[in-house]
Amino acid sequence: MYRKILITTDGSAVSRMTACAGVSFAQQMGAEVLALFVAPEYQYPIYVEIIPPSYPSEEEYRAALVRAGREHTQSIVDACARKNVHCVSMTAFSESAALKIVEVAQQTHCDLIFMGSHGRSGWGQLLLGSVTNKVLSHSRIPVLVHRLLKEPAD
Repeated sequence: MYRKILITTDGSAVSRMTACAGVSFAQQMGAEVLALFVAPEYQYPIYVEIIPPSYPSEEEYRAALVRAGREHTQSIVDACARKNVHCVSMTAFSESAALKIVEVAQQTHCDLIFMGSHGRSGWGQLLLGSVTNKVLSHSRIPVLVHRLLKEPAD
């Protein structure tokens, strides 16, 4: 049914648990996985005339977030390896995580987006998380929203 599943992560404990469920789902479907971390774009400081020397350059910022993305998606890659599921990971940059998730899913020909009902913004929300809600409203491919029944311990 599904051949390629995009699993998103923001690095939070909730997201890691959701990703584990996504990998199990991919294994059951016989699908491959694309693990995606969306990082915010570099922001130049607008409050000063001269960029402070301690402020990272755009290249340093991007390199640091690519490393962070690799760390955040590594648990998905490892889970896929344990379950013999083919997996590729990537980090993308955008100010709108939701729109980037939809765009990457379309560009990489994913059949399904698997994501949590809440991410880093957490359990305090009564409704779906804002990123999840935006993905649901913009995606033309199916989105499976996984909801954890209990909050994970960090």
